[in-house]
Amino acid sequence: MQTAIAAKAAPPAHLAAPQEEDVFLTLTVAGQACAVPVMMVRDVLGAHAITRIPLAPGEVAGSLNLRGRIVTALDLRLRLGLPARDAEAPPAMSVVVEQHGELYALLVDQVGEVVPLPARNFAANPPTLDPLWREVSKGVHRQEGQLVIALDVGRVLAIG
Repeated sequence: MQTAIAAKAAPPAHLAAPQEEDVFLTLTVAGQACAVPVMMVRDVLGAHAITRIPLAPGEVAGSLNLRGRIVTALDLRLRLGLPARDAEAPPAMSVVVEQHGELYALLVDQVGEVVPLPARNFAANPPTLDPLWREVSKGVHRQEGQLVIALDVGRVLAIG
């Protein structure tokens, strides 16, 4: 007698809860603490020369040269519907991530630490979270009295 075992389908990547061993790079955008999976991060850069790309969407700040590779720079403030960086503010830092073999620089205000964010402390996106943020967030994590939004890098990079 044969026994069929139904395989449980995994939830889509943007809805999957972080795994117990997930480690994240924390960053700040307009005062909001966020995090991206450290395994996607290829580099962290200070201020870098960015060349504008004609006719690119507003969220695309331009491109930069990283050791001979052209990297598309995405202004995370604009992508997340936040006000543009103040002219007097320190220059943006770049968190370079890889998606489908391409490199992208996420322009952020500050880069924090590499920290484990235990899965047991993650919560689903609260209903009060802005719909744009809900679209690009895997969930939220309370850390040291503040809410850290775990970003789904693939969804952040899906412009348009």
